[in-house]
Amino acid sequence: MRIIWFTWKDIFHPCAGGAEVVTHEITKRLAKNGHDVVIITSQYDGCKHGDVIDGVNIVRVGGRFIVYWKAYRYYKKHFKQKDVDIVIDEINTLPFFTSFYINKRERNYIFIHQLCREIWLYQMRFPLNIVGYCIEPMYLWLLRYNNTITVSKSTKRDLKKYGFRSKNISIISEGININGIINLEQNIKYDKPTLLSLGSIRRMKQVHHQLRAFEIAKKHIPQLQFKIAGGLEDKYGQYFLNKIKESPFREDIEYFGKVTDAQKKELMQKSHILVVTSLKEGWCLVVTEANSQGTPAVVYDVDGLRDSVRHNKTGIVCDDNTPENLASNVVLLLRNKHKYDRLRNSAWQWSKQITFDKCYDDFKNYIDA
Repeated sequence: MRIIWFTWKDIFHPCAGGAEVVTHEITKRLAKNGHDVVIITSQYDGCKHGDVIDGVNIVRVGGRFIVYWKAYRYYKKHFKQKDVDIVIDEINTLPFFTSFYINKRERNYIFIHQLCREIWLYQMRFPLNIVGYCIEPMYLWLLRYNNTITVSKSTKRDLKKYGFRSKNISIISEGININGIINLEQNIKYDKPTLLSLGSIRRMKQVHHQLRAFEIAKKHIPQLQFKIAGGLEDKYGQYFLNKIKESPFREDIEYFGKVTDAQKKELMQKSHILVVTSLKEGWCLVVTEANSQGTPAVVYDVDGLRDSVRHNKTGIVCDDNTPENLASNVVLLLRNKHKYDRLRNSAWQWSKQITFDKCYDDFKNYIDA
């Protein structure tokens, strides 16, 4: 099959995250199995206009917002008269509206990890934040009859609110690229109880909630320490660094910046609890990755996180999305060794089921149906 995949970021984009990892893992498996896959995506500073990565052809046209128009023009010029079997319109804040201009004989699918309406208000400046907040329901209404692929029950539930039909929505598994630990009993943690924050430092991640929760929890567990890894984004990143400097417990806080895969794996293995306070997620791969290293998570009760964490089975989902409640759950879990061991074992076992081979099989079964 020839598959054209529209997405605004590829795996090497400076802003690439979990969604791009999933796309790359699916497309490279499609290519490996003999399919002709072309990704049409945006340009970034220093990028090549064309690339072949793991057998996948990548074409980069236009910047962050002009890519939607440029991708349309590129498709019309290079593929309108050619045989294309499947077109994937990956929505990451904005769709490419491929269903309105591709050939009728081509099968079209939407691929979406999460809806972003609230995120617009946190991540974009006025007036773009208001524009984004208002247009998402409009474009979703226009696309509601499309066959759709997503990664969680939370996103499927969101889509149904905007008129998407349940029978047209398929949920595929997520996957992780990190090798899990072999023996949970040999997993050595830091000498002191340690919280871990892992991921980009941006406003919608609400990392300052984690810092405040650490400060509250440390009053109950004096040995507690906090390790933070992730690249800084915009003014929020500097704001967060200033909050660390102002913390009365700054001596027990360590910020690593953006880390290598090896550093990331070591942090996940040695830390006791991963904390995640995002406004919204599609799934949150870092939760499953930490689970694979023998570390449970305490998270906010939001879309995606309530999917990647099974409350009181593989981790804790807060019943109140506040630093106070996050701290309370952290303290209770660290003080209850029996519960902690039970959760980390269940989380570790569950992570073994969440693989990119399963992700690919789910995806392929849906488009082949």
